[in-house]
Amino acid sequence: MDEVREVVQVEGGVVVGHDGSKCAQEALRWAGRLARRADVELHVVRAWSMTSAPQPASWEPGYVPPLTDWEQAVRDELAAHVAAAGLDPACRVTTHVVHRAPVPGLLSAAEGASLLVVGARGRGGFAGLLLGSVSDQLVHHAACPVTVVRTGAQGRDFTTDEAGAVVGE
Repeated sequence: MDEVREVVQVEGGVVVGHDGSKCAQEALRWAGRLARRADVELHVVRAWSMTSAPQPASWEPGYVPPLTDWEQAVRDELAAHVAAAGLDPACRVTTHVVHRAPVPGLLSAAEGASLLVVGARGRGGFAGLLLGSVSDQLVHHAACPVTVVRTGAQGRDFTTDEAGAVVGE
């Protein structure tokens, strides 16, 4: 890895934003089920900064590692979240990390997507809000449809009929 990515763009499929929160993990599972049933690629995107990234292995007191080390730490953490989601092995998953603020990073990634999926609440500090600031901005500005997944929501899951059409249970 020679340079840190600041933009990612995908064509088609489902993009899911993941910030490491419980709500993002539920959004990942939901998006994974949908992508599998629709037989489309699932793109898991994490926008990060040094303040939101996990500490790289090369970090030690008095030494600030290069951005590539921070990016690798984000990649490793995101891969662990994807593995922990228990997605169907047939689901085609690609992970992307971008050194950018969440809203512009996800808006850019979703420009060519069929759907953008995010959790209702991220890791921000305003717990009383029903919808987080990132998900609110994405709903208003994304170029594709957006699904916001709430933690603990008990909506019906989707199945397919004999012809392969998606139907509610």
